[in-house]
Amino acid sequence: MLYPNLYLNSITEITLEMLNKNNIKGLILDLDNTIIDFDRNLANGVKEWCENLKKSNIKICILSNTNKVDKVAKAAKELNLGYINFARKPLKSGFKKAKKLLQLETKNIAVVGDQIFTDIIGANRMRNVLDTC
Repeated sequence: MLYPNLYLNSITEITLEMLNKNNIKGLILDLDNTIIDFDRNLANGVKEWCENLKKSNIKICILSNTNKVDKVAKAAKELNLGYINFARKPLKSGFKKAKKLLQLETKNIAVVGDQIFTDIIGANRMRNVLDTC
């Protein structure tokens, strides 16, 4: 429950080849320290990375615990992505909403984040539950 399947230095290290190899058709992305920095700027290369994946039909949405709608909405608008804020990760409700937004089966969705007790535990808890929503 506490361990991710993969460790990377940056979200932009996730390649289309990696996703295809693992039959991933959608990504649920955390916001803070994953796609934006402390100053609310998009991390280097995230916009181009996101555009390239979307051109390859990878569905992407943002799932954030922030209650600051303006913060998540700004990033979502810059990346042209759907989002869910105040997700209350690691609770299941936010992940279920993200799955519904992506309209994909659980086995085809990967979660990307930086926090063990929100992103990683939440994603691992949902592994066997998302298909029931």
